[in-house]
Amino acid sequence: MPKPDAPKRHFTPALFQFMRDLEANNNRDWFAVNKERYLADLRDPALDFVVDFGSRLVKISPNFLADPRPNGGALFRIYRDIRFSKDKRPYKDHTGLHFRHQAGESAHTPGFYLHLQPGNCFVGVGLWRPDNPTLKLIRDALVTDPGLWKKAVGGKKFREVFQVSGESLKRPPKGYEADHPLIEILKMKDFTAFAPLTQKQVTAPGFVDEFADLCRVGGALVKFVCEAIGQPY
Repeated sequence: MPKPDAPKRHFTPALFQFMRDLEANNNRDWFAVNKERYLADLRDPALDFVVDFGSRLVKISPNFLADPRPNGGALFRIYRDIRFSKDKRPYKDHTGLHFRHQAGESAHTPGFYLHLQPGNCFVGVGLWRPDNPTLKLIRDALVTDPGLWKKAVGGKKFREVFQVSGESLKRPPKGYEADHPLIEILKMKDFTAFAPLTQKQVTAPGFVDEFADLCRVGGALVKFVCEAIGQPY
């Protein structure tokens, strides 16, 4: 009888070593010399991860994309946009993968996120920095049915692994009562939650399944956001 296939390992410590070396040598000359390391240790494993996560993502929800294109897909570019920044370092100090809702076209779209950085790895779920009309839809949904928030983030499994976090207004948003029971939630500018990861977890065989399990749990928040803005989960 054949043995079952061993869990696949996508990421290795070489990814984090490349990121550390890049942080210490964040310039185009160094990157040009080490381009093959970038491709072999970071980009290609990440795109392979996207492909393999795709078959798991469709079981979580059929409305999110696992796009393995090297440009314009789930993997964010390693290059920083420095046109309007005082920080002229050309490369990012982290790797990001965003599995966004099919109705959106940017990072400001409901989705599932994987952040890989030496000493700072995590899973993110929800909606980061939506525009004002989208924010209003979410806030109005909370006012109409405050129980939706508890349903989104109050589950035992969710609370065990995820922490709601993001930027908030200092004052209540215009048009909402300051004494509303969910006023601190209504102040939020990001409807996101994060689960920390260790590099050991990320580089272990079968991590793609652990990531899928976390996305499944975090899907409660993503589902709330989608429904609040009129998109199917």
